[in-house]
Order: sequence, then C-alpha cells, then structure tokens
Amino acid sequence: MKGDPMKISEHFKPGGKGVMATAGKGGRVNTAVYATPHIVNEETVAWGMTEGRTFQFAQENPHASYLYFAPGAGFTGIRLALERTAIESSGKLLETIRSRASESSGPQAGSAVKHVVYYKVLETRPLV
Repeated sequence: MKGDPMKISEHFKPGGKGVMATAGKGGRVNTAVYATPHIVNEETVAWGMTEGRTFQFAQENPHASYLYFAPGAGFTGIRLALERTAIESSGKLLETIRSRASESSGPQAGSAVKHVVYYKVLETRPLV
C-alpha cells in the first residue's frame, strides 16, 4: 500500500464522515455519504451496502475511492484508493453492520443493508 505509513485503523476517529465514489462499467460516476469503514486488516476495509447505485457500481467496476473527514475543525482526514476483492450477502460481519446501523439509524436502516463489500486499500493520501 502506497502512502502514509501510519496504520490504516489510526486514521478513523469516532464521529467522522466519508464519501464513497464508485463508477459503473460505462464510466457513470456515483458518490454517496458513508460511515467509516470496518477495518478487516491493515490492507482491507469493508462497508455494508444497500441495493442502491453504490452497490450496483461496486459490482460493475472493482475500483472505488473513499474520502474521510475526521471530526473537528479544518480538513483533517484521508483519501483511499480502493479495489474490490469480495462481496458477501451473509455472514458475521454483515450481521454486525446491520446491528450497528439499526442502533445508530433505526431498524429500517439495519434491515436495508444487504451486502458487505470488501476492498483492498491500494493507496492512502491526506486530504490536503
């Protein structure tokens, strides 16, 4: 992984927000607000996804990027260049993500999460 030698898990603080960017096979771009990723290991992150456009494009094109804003004033955070490695529609991580979504945003949010998409972190860069 290119970029900051700091451990990937050290970049994400409670209360931060992010934007996931994906593109379909035809090049059409999509952005969506996403929570911080689930850290699988120092090279792999994952997000729960609904049946929306982000998931559709994640299936069509393995490349994505994520822009994370740390909580607080200013522009502290990180940019991640990503490559999809796997998609799961069941399993322990999916249940964990559903549970957290239900607690933070209500039961409808938790039940809307249908998939976990795993990405290899190809590169990290600061926001500024």
